[in-house]
Amino acid sequence: MKKNTLILSFTLLVVMLGYGMVMPIMPFYIEKLGVGGTELGWLMSTYSLMQLICAPLWGILSDRIGRKPVISIGVLGYAITLLFFGLSNTYWMLFIARTLSGILSSATMPTAMAYIGDNAPEKERSKGMGQLGAMMGVGVIAGPLLGGLLSADSLSLPFFIGSGMAFAAFLLTIFALPESHKMLPISGKKSGLSWKTLRPVVLSPAGVLLLLVFMMSFGMSNFQGITGLYVVEKFDFNTKQVGTIWMVMGAMMILVQGVLTGPLTRRFGDQTLIHAGLAGGALGFLVMTAASDYITILAALGFFSVWLAIISPVLNARMSVFAGNQQGTVMGMNSAASSLGRVIGPLWAGYLYDFKMEYPYWSGAAVLLLGLLVSWSFGLRREVKAEAMGAAESEIGE
Repeated sequence: MKKNTLILSFTLLVVMLGYGMVMPIMPFYIEKLGVGGTELGWLMSTYSLMQLICAPLWGILSDRIGRKPVISIGVLGYAITLLFFGLSNTYWMLFIARTLSGILSSATMPTAMAYIGDNAPEKERSKGMGQLGAMMGVGVIAGPLLGGLLSADSLSLPFFIGSGMAFAAFLLTIFALPESHKMLPISGKKSGLSWKTLRPVVLSPAGVLLLLVFMMSFGMSNFQGITGLYVVEKFDFNTKQVGTIWMVMGAMMILVQGVLTGPLTRRFGDQTLIHAGLAGGALGFLVMTAASDYITILAALGFFSVWLAIISPVLNARMSVFAGNQQGTVMGMNSAASSLGRVIGPLWAGYLYDFKMEYPYWSGAAVLLLGLLVSWSFGLRREVKAEAMGAAESEIGE
């Protein structure tokens, strides 16, 4: 299992490296092609929008045909789209490459989490999900850095390098990753993405978790989408200081998700960590508005990152418990809920920021506190798990 987790972690690292490499390079591509901010906005939002639409479909497909084929398709397709991106010399080529990248990369994350759910004992799932999250955090940090360094002489070189890494991940998946999922019987393969398929999940405790995933993703993307502009306009930070902010955020997420999540879950339990993460994240938003200089901003950002880093793998593991034999379907919906948060969060933050620069942080705190209230109200008790998902599985299989 450890070897398989390493392969999955490397695959998600490659995907996040590709995503991160785009960030420092895209403005130069836009300038080179003679288009403006509107076109840049569409390029940046299309990726998450395609993940929102396609992740549930890939998750359901992985329940039908297995995890390995879907991961293989996703990572090979991602390698091809990165190559296409590097070869693009018009805006529409970039747009098509970005769209296809979102469609195909959305196959990797939910299926990798479903793979962990298939194999890991319940008590170890938070640790496995945390390791995947930590590698994604490495990609978030290293991607922009790698993109900036490699693009010094050629804007296309980072994408060619990323394409080669994605192809290496494809080969690892094909030759070293065993299948983890026992496919559904023939009679169960007829249903696709429909309300009949999704209703048992939405109406089970997993539906509450999906709402919490959306709120967490909304809060995180709200924070990430506006903080750079906030510290530049309020404190006149330079590019090095802004870069340090994102490095601190990524480093805290790697530390918490890669090292601390497993022991914390065993010590306190996942429900306690969900409550603590939501409460701490809400407080972190408010602490950011009270920070007054570079040091206090870094401290506030580190505080916020710790609590949000705790929530993600615990929610994923908790959802995996409720998923039963529908790991791919549930994790696909999980990825879609997260993508929806990443689509709406930055737009909401940008709109509020134009009224008052602290408004995005206040609204983010309110959303996480609402999530805490939802979690408390529904309880997500373990004793309802078997009954709820047993009914869900029987209804899906009809």
